[in-house]
Amino acid sequence: MRMILFACLTAICISMSSCQGKQESGSNENTKLLIETDLGNMKAMLYDDTPQHRDNIIKLVKKGYYDGQLFHRVIKDFMIQTGDPQSKDAKEGARLGDGGPGYTIPAEIVFPKHFHKKGALCAARQGDDVNPDKSSSGSQFYIVSGSMQNDYTLDVLVMTRMKQKHEEVFGKYVRANKDQFVKLSVANDTTAIKALQDSLIGLTEKELKKYPFEITPEQKQAYCSVGGSPHLDGNYTVFGEIIEGLDVVDKIQQVATSEFDRPVKDIRIIKISILK
Repeated sequence: MRMILFACLTAICISMSSCQGKQESGSNENTKLLIETDLGNMKAMLYDDTPQHRDNIIKLVKKGYYDGQLFHRVIKDFMIQTGDPQSKDAKEGARLGDGGPGYTIPAEIVFPKHFHKKGALCAARQGDDVNPDKSSSGSQFYIVSGSMQNDYTLDVLVMTRMKQKHEEVFGKYVRANKDQFVKLSVANDTTAIKALQDSLIGLTEKELKKYPFEITPEQKQAYCSVGGSPHLDGNYTVFGEIIEGLDVVDKIQQVATSEFDRPVKDIRIIKISILK
């Protein structure tokens, strides 16, 4: 009986070990890219839980879409941006950043899991005023360089996030009840106005509980050790990260730029390829 139990236990352990091995190997199967530039090479990993962005960039890379493009927008201690096809043959000093493949990609914001630490690959997009759904550019992306954070700057960030989101959500409810406010104001019914206002504040506070304002331990460790741009978190799709070559990001972010944040001396992507 003991031999049978031991054999069963051994089989279970082997089975569990096999499953764990598969899970671990699976976690390393994320698509990886080699980004060759004038200032050195970087290796990037694409996240599998942003599949539309992953598949799109793989499609473009296979077409050679990025080969020869410039890093057309560089802001020190913030980010370096590429992906504008018009940059391939752009004249010196020309303003860039409007080009693309003619489509956008639905937002895949996986926050707080994916955030704007140094080296994060993120989709560029138009602003909220014309793009409230936060849809991503079909080709343009930026790599975060960012700056070092500390407990104080992160605490201030949390408070700012909460204040901005409170104003945004409360404003949404006020606009939705604009006619009612006007009606009550005309009637000079201050009691009803206050009751409606209190009701909207309650709805706002209830909705705010859904948002992850706090900085997670993983975020804090990254932001305080390698840096990043945490004020962008939750607003742009982060679809990958640089796993080798952060020194190249540093080289690019240090270059002199024009008034349009375009490097004075062109920095070109020689080729992006998929690593097997």
